[in-house]
Amino acid sequence: MTITIYHNTACGTSRNTLALIRNTGVEPVIIDYVKNPPTREQLLDLIARAGLSVRAVMRDKGALYDELGLANPDLSDAALLDAMQAHPILINRPIVVTELGVRLCRPSEKVLEILPLPQQGAFAKEDGQAVVGADGKPVA
Repeated sequence: MTITIYHNTACGTSRNTLALIRNTGVEPVIIDYVKNPPTREQLLDLIARAGLSVRAVMRDKGALYDELGLANPDLSDAALLDAMQAHPILINRPIVVTELGVRLCRPSEKVLEILPLPQQGAFAKEDGQAVVGADGKPVA
């Protein structure tokens, strides 16, 4: 079983998602997508498999998004992809791939939808918010 996470260590949501994956007892393939971005074809495949639009996978926070005028609704998918290829930090994260599917894991607990193994114990996010109880089940 292979789980792959397109990860950014500077992102709390990405770190929490990675920790939830590890809470199943699996060590995923970790791709630092800022240093090793997916190819355009790989990115398009991830977007399609996640059932998202190109715009939905674009990170819209930060100065770079504004500086490049990426909020313009008239920009084509190709233009948005060009921006993400030129500036991988614009790819929203984390994206997780398992045998059960692909998800943009925002919030981090979205990863629970596609993890093939159960949580092995309690889990709380970095901010202390409980996500999984001691029984390994999601907290309501």
